[in-house]
Amino acid sequence: MPLGRELPQLLKQCLFYKGRKFNFEVNRLRLPNKAEGDWECIRHPGGALAVPVTAEGKLVLVRQYRFAIQGRILEFPAGTVEITEDPLQTIQREIEEETGYTSQKWDKLGEFFLAPGYSDEIIYAFLAKDLQKLETPPKQDDDEDMETVLMTPDEFEKAILKGEVVDAKSISSFMLARPFLV
Repeated sequence: MPLGRELPQLLKQCLFYKGRKFNFEVNRLRLPNKAEGDWECIRHPGGALAVPVTAEGKLVLVRQYRFAIQGRILEFPAGTVEITEDPLQTIQREIEEETGYTSQKWDKLGEFFLAPGYSDEIIYAFLAKDLQKLETPPKQDDDEDMETVLMTPDEFEKAILKGEVVDAKSISSFMLARPFLV
């Protein structure tokens, strides 16, 4: 097998942190060229995201406080895939909880790694159409602080280009959905 096609050999694996959303581990590897080193990795169960579109063609987004960046960002509704769920079940639950909408039509847009340099988190992106507004507003989780925002695809694209949208999963999913948006 030519150099570069062989996989590194795992010599030692150490779990440093086990959390409710992710684990952090350090792995000692021997590369195919025989060099050894330590690689850190965040292990995450994955996330599901929706690009929700109203009958009028508006995107349904949330402006949400994110502790890691100490600020609010504009993003599509998303959530961590729970052990008992598949990604579609996750996002069907999350879109109701986060936006107060439900959808009857779901199309898978694709999946992608969020930050493969240090995490195995994968995002499963869906297009949600035929939205209905719930009669009773959803009760947000205690650890969430967000508001629902409606924008046209052009308004959202302009917000991205101005730097108002800094969430990579939302930008990537929007690009996957763009050919399907009127």
